[in-house]
Amino acid sequence: MKPISFVRDFQFRLEYIALRAVVAVAHLLPLEWATAASAWTWRRLAPVINPKRHQRALANLEVAFPEKSAEERAAIAAAHWENLGRIMIETMRLDNILADPGRIEIRNSQVFLRYRDKLGPIVGISLHMGNWELAIWPLTVAEASPAAVYRSVNNPYVDRYLRDQRRNLYPGGLFGRGSVEGEHGESQKTARVIMDYVRRGGRLGMVCDLYDRTGIPVDFFGRPARTQAIGVMIARRVGARIWLARCVRKGTSSRFWIELRELRIPRTEDQSADIRAAMTEMQRVFETWVSEYPEQWMWSNRRWS
Repeated sequence: MKPISFVRDFQFRLEYIALRAVVAVAHLLPLEWATAASAWTWRRLAPVINPKRHQRALANLEVAFPEKSAEERAAIAAAHWENLGRIMIETMRLDNILADPGRIEIRNSQVFLRYRDKLGPIVGISLHMGNWELAIWPLTVAEASPAAVYRSVNNPYVDRYLRDQRRNLYPGGLFGRGSVEGEHGESQKTARVIMDYVRRGGRLGMVCDLYDRTGIPVDFFGRPARTQAIGVMIARRVGARIWLARCVRKGTSSRFWIELRELRIPRTEDQSADIRAAMTEMQRVFETWVSEYPEQWMWSNRRWS
């Protein structure tokens, strides 16, 4: 990576100072008040400030729910902006949420806890639903020391701060992928590192519901969507379990429930077919989950090409 120029470094420092100022303000109010204020603001300003992403959300909703009216889809899009507004504050106040375990309920804990003392290597895969950061919580409370893959922030000061904020949620660390310079090379390097991590018995979390131009096309709401396959590929190769997880917000509060579901991976002589079959089943589950709580999924993300 090229060395950072003085001007660029100064800009990064200013951005970091601005972030810390916003974080300080976010801590002035009780958590529920702060998230409500942010949700109200995002619902009204996000479509205006970022009309391109708002139009993408509406277009994605039309793909997924052609039977719904334009008004119904617009209402879901508005609610999804509210959810993102809450997440912004919750990201800044993860310490408050994690300090109150009563805010997070594991719905089907018996499914997971029966393996608690013999977990072995695990790949946990979630989707951008509710507050997806918290989907790793079952592995954290099981003292499985999970790590996670996340998209690096170009600003090194902001990136370091965000990593520190997640330290208690991901005690196993964070693996960054992607950068402005050389993203493809960085992604390949990250893939090798996380493969070795899981092979050695690590527990890894990742989100797998975005468009990936190098991914495998699998149906999502009836339309092929290129999807990152690295999680399934790693699990198939090293013999790890895959747990799918969704984090669902309870109403409009900063309280959540998490559901876990084990994804069975076929292991035949045709590795490519096995991976595709597992990916197809994963997206089928995600499609069902999104349909149940559409207002909590991130529709403004790119999903289809």
